[in-house]
Amino acid sequence: MTLNVLGTDYTVTVKKYTEDKYFAKNDAAGYCSGSEKEIVLCEMTTYKGWEDETKESCDAQQRLMLRHEIVHAYLNESGLSCNTNDVSAWARNEEMVDWFAIQGPKIFKTWKEAGAL
Repeated sequence: MTLNVLGTDYTVTVKKYTEDKYFAKNDAAGYCSGSEKEIVLCEMTTYKGWEDETKESCDAQQRLMLRHEIVHAYLNESGLSCNTNDVSAWARNEEMVDWFAIQGPKIFKTWKEAGAL
């Protein structure tokens, strides 16, 4: 799948846990690469510790991860990802609040297109 994030196409790929070394190396089930313009998610039924979870639970977790990584993509494409450590309590920073308020509808549209809701 390809998603448009502020005019930039990001590919979304789902891989098994053993198909991507990043998952084990970083103890992560997904990531967003701003340089590669890709979002990679682990197929949760193959993620360590999730093998016995229900399909519904795994699907819900994958949608949550997809939304999370889409937010990273928006932060990357907005130029904000490299500046998050310059402000203490950034989540209360008015600039960040305004960014989410302005970009929120666009993010929702992308989540909807991705089937991540």
